[in-house]
Amino acid sequence: MTKQLMSGNEAVARGAWEAGVAFASAYPGTPSTEILENVGTYKEIVAEWAPNEKVAMEAAIGASMGGVRSMAAMKHVGLNVAADPIFTFAYMGVSGGMVFVTADDPGMHSSQNEQDNRNYAPFIKIPMLEPSDSQEAKDMFRDAFDLSERFDTPVMFRMTTRVCHSKSLVEPGERYPFAAIPYVKNRAKFDDVPIAAKRNRLKMPERDRRLLALSNDCKYNRAEYSGSRKVGIVTSGVSYQYAKEVFGDAVSYLKLGLTNPLPIDLIREFRARVETMYVIEELDPYMENQIKAAGIDCIGKEKIPAIDELNPNIIRKALLGEEARGVQGDPKLVVPRPPALCAGCPHRGFFYEAAKRKDTVIVGDIGCYALSGNEPLNAKDLANCMGSAFSVGHGLSKAFALSGQDKTVVACMGDSTFFHTGINALEEVIYNDSHLICCVLDNRITGMTGHQENPGTGYTLKGEPATIMDVGTIVRALGLERVRTVNPLRLDEMKKALDWAYTEVREGPVVLITRWPCVLKRLSAEDRREFRMTPAQCTIDRKKCIGCKKCLSTGCPALSFDTCERKAAIDPMQCVGCTVCAQVCPQQAIVKGAKKA
Repeated sequence: MTKQLMSGNEAVARGAWEAGVAFASAYPGTPSTEILENVGTYKEIVAEWAPNEKVAMEAAIGASMGGVRSMAAMKHVGLNVAADPIFTFAYMGVSGGMVFVTADDPGMHSSQNEQDNRNYAPFIKIPMLEPSDSQEAKDMFRDAFDLSERFDTPVMFRMTTRVCHSKSLVEPGERYPFAAIPYVKNRAKFDDVPIAAKRNRLKMPERDRRLLALSNDCKYNRAEYSGSRKVGIVTSGVSYQYAKEVFGDAVSYLKLGLTNPLPIDLIREFRARVETMYVIEELDPYMENQIKAAGIDCIGKEKIPAIDELNPNIIRKALLGEEARGVQGDPKLVVPRPPALCAGCPHRGFFYEAAKRKDTVIVGDIGCYALSGNEPLNAKDLANCMGSAFSVGHGLSKAFALSGQDKTVVACMGDSTFFHTGINALEEVIYNDSHLICCVLDNRITGMTGHQENPGTGYTLKGEPATIMDVGTIVRALGLERVRTVNPLRLDEMKKALDWAYTEVREGPVVLITRWPCVLKRLSAEDRREFRMTPAQCTIDRKKCIGCKKCLSTGCPALSFDTCERKAAIDPMQCVGCTVCAQVCPQQAIVKGAKKA
């Protein structure tokens, strides 16, 4: 077949198809999102968005038990959520091969931490593969299923942001005709009650020994002696590409693709053939610590940073003492542009009104609304992890009551986050009678990761109609009646709803649901019927505008200030006519204008 240009995520999807995978599940999260989106394009694979990563992992485990090849995909923090089932499944082993992707985010480009998930592999006691480019991503992922079945184990596939999103040429192959393995009841293997778990646990050391032998004789672990043997570099993943860009063929490399178990014999042999050996790896000294523990001399984090994303320039400076020469621009010409909620974002009205409340602590979550803490809204006070807003808010509220601090806690999360782990957190709030205002910002889609469907949107990953799970109905089913739904773009309604919530919260927990579609969403027929959105822009009457800048306090990127005329201006290319700015203008100088062409 003709080679194709693919991102790492696209290549993984292709590898899954070639491996004969029949079932795939994931929760979207950058940098892993596009894996399932691309898997979903293959008609032979049942591909699904799950409410969260734990559910995705469990569904893939069930499919493996059912005798087909299966996979799950998630970003690095998602593995924290999915850890419970995979630790146990590692004891059981597989029926059909099962591989899961963890996509790490060194540098925290879109994450709340940069944990190095390589540490999970020895903790779970399973093999781990690390591709360095798209061709390897496709080939390794395909081969990972053979590895899974051969060693009766789930396999961890670790990627990073640059491998996920960088594109390179890939030679595609044919699909492997994997025949499903008939299910046979086997409680000793798959029912991990303590007596079975004890037996399964005893099998793992032998599996580890077999895997270690494989790692020392694996096609993805290879030495390259094309250059000088004065310097040898042990590396894996995208760090290999960085090292090659700096040193080219001037040094020797030990390029590792199967990194758990680490091929210590191969590393020892490589060390004996080079004068000085460096370990170049991103984030933690995962390989370095094991190499030094085996008594093998090497240089690693003494020179290579253990924090933030690596790149060729960092390696060049650390090992060669050279600064890369780049194009130098005038910093005065670069205008700082902090991230902001989109023009017309339905979250803007909620945060604009909530930020006015005195003695209030606003707890955020993981999603577009994380931007609400920025200027000029200055709304959000704090956040932790996905689905945590209600739980953290509950603890804050209890602490304030215990310490006599007269503060109201407002906790907010999006609809996808509510379905992810927010429902469990709300159970905690209701069960323990928390005096907390819980807000579900329902923009009808999973917004920040690129508009993936969720249980509240009415469609599956493959675009098929699905049962819509209504947030308000679910909240009432949990036994709470202090619930109100509001259009957040109507500021008077939003203010009244918050007034109501601040009064009702004295009696116990309150849920506010702000319901309006994401401005970038391609509307479904249901959305069009319900919201009747009119595509018209706002315009400014220059005679009425007094240049007070009140409209700019909404933080809308479509608004700017003309310093020559001392008046506000609206960019017609960005404005969608949400009218939040019109509602805050004291002069009524902003009106909704003609329909867009």
